[in-house]
Amino acid sequence: MAQFVDRAPLVAKAGNGGNGCVSFHREKFVQNGGPDGGDGGRGGSVVLLADVNMHTLLDFRFRSKYEAENGGDGGANRMSGKRGADLIVKVPVGTVVRDKLTGMVVADMYEAGRQKVLLQGGRGGWGNMHFATPTRQAPNFAKPGMRTEKREFTLELKSIADVGLVGYPNVGKSTILSVVTAARPKIANYHFTTLTPNLGMVRRNGQDFVMADIPGLIEGASEGAGLGFDFLRHVERTRLLLHVIDVSGVEGRDPVEDFDRINEELSAYGDLWSRPQIVAANKMDIPGAEENLERLLAHIDGKYPVFAISAAAHQGFDPLMNCVASTLAELPPAEPFTEQELLFEPLVDATFEVTKEDGVFVVSGPAIVHLVSSVNFEDEESLNWFHRTMRTAGIIDALREKGAKEGSTVRMDDMEFDFVE
Repeated sequence: MAQFVDRAPLVAKAGNGGNGCVSFHREKFVQNGGPDGGDGGRGGSVVLLADVNMHTLLDFRFRSKYEAENGGDGGANRMSGKRGADLIVKVPVGTVVRDKLTGMVVADMYEAGRQKVLLQGGRGGWGNMHFATPTRQAPNFAKPGMRTEKREFTLELKSIADVGLVGYPNVGKSTILSVVTAARPKIANYHFTTLTPNLGMVRRNGQDFVMADIPGLIEGASEGAGLGFDFLRHVERTRLLLHVIDVSGVEGRDPVEDFDRINEELSAYGDLWSRPQIVAANKMDIPGAEENLERLLAHIDGKYPVFAISAAAHQGFDPLMNCVASTLAELPPAEPFTEQELLFEPLVDATFEVTKEDGVFVVSGPAIVHLVSSVNFEDEESLNWFHRTMRTAGIIDALREKGAKEGSTVRMDDMEFDFVE
């Protein structure tokens, strides 16, 4: 059986846009053809797909880096570059994708077959055919494609279930699931037998719904104790909680205290405390359970419906499951997590820094590489544009403040040139 993994990293990068082409029309008997350099193709996007055949994030433990194809460069005769192929990344249904830097939810793959563009491919650069004007008839420069950046994400698998079985370890949740569904979870008489969520389909009164047996909760789970976060992550989507209580007290615990502590942990983790809840008082076939049930009923005082059952003896399930089905029929469908949009194509950060290394003035910053790659240093017109851009961006003034003078050596990216005011 494959290892169950419900949290994994993802590093993704959309494809870079292709570069625009510098080309001039060449044809017999046409002496001075105009510019005909084509545009670069758009880079491929990273697209998520909710795959019903995946049940764990184990694949992302072995491969966490995904990169889409770059766009092709433009060509002569106004030929555009090839668009980069999109990269489809399959994830299990119920996967929530968070941006690692901000923690915000950027995708909720709550429905089988759903697709979501996680990162958009970079735009292709314009070819020189776009820069021809009446006074500039032979532009000898083009634009580079937009470069994309790697982004880090965290994948969290949250079970898709209508009913979540909650309660302390070893109270009989797995046994209940095996009785009311065709699921066959591992059952044994020790704590934390269930280490991964088990899902089963229930049909009741012509209605189908999914029930999840989730790892047992303990005190401090909302702070990560025991299997805490691993447990609570999988009840976030459930519309109804079936709270299972061991009313026999055979393990020395008080059912009333168990009930209060479980609800305290639910209330400490988001809005789980507000979910509708039905209480299943289990192990009624054990002596002493009747007295504890009376105490539990008095404590709950009608706040939640309580049903006495015995999972081992298969008793009391008809009224319990009828109540579950009728309650679900009145509840609205589960709401997906609110998604926040990432900037598909990162804006070029205009900040820069000027330092001096061994007598050379070095200009660095996120925008510098893009600026340098946009210039044809063999074309006078392109050089004039480069100088104007440096002045407008404040780079000339910053170099002067650092002590640069006429003829000083300046390095930007991999280019070195003399400083000219």
